[in-house]
Amino acid sequence: QVQLVESGGGLVQAGDSLRLSCAASGRTISTYAMAWFRQAPGKEREFVAGINWNSGTTSYAASVKGRFTISRDNGKNMLGLQMNSLKPEDTAVYYCGRGGMMYGSIWEDSRRYDYWGQGTQVTVSS
Repeated sequence: QVQLVESGGGLVQAGDSLRLSCAASGRTISTYAMAWFRQAPGKEREFVAGINWNSGTTSYAASVKGRFTISRDNGKNMLGLQMNSLKPEDTAVYYCGRGGMMYGSIWEDSRRYDYWGQGTQVTVSS
């Protein structure tokens, strides 16, 4: 089993920065991907950014590209998300998930991720 725990969420103002982290335990394979999704009230879970662990290849949603940066720390089994120039529309619960290696359009399919954390709340005020 894999356990994922997100942290770093909070309340910030538009234009501020925030860094999220996801701590993973129980890792048993090396060929996998991790990604950040978010879900706002009344909306579906939305892909934000992802990274293939071995290669480091990344994918970003158009809405966050250029503002958010996903990163990994192999030694600590940690996933990071640096969020800059935050906007009110970024307000959501942010989740990290793990699945097999991703590519192309499958990154955004939440059904392909077999482990999820409980989420961390990010609120961006105007």
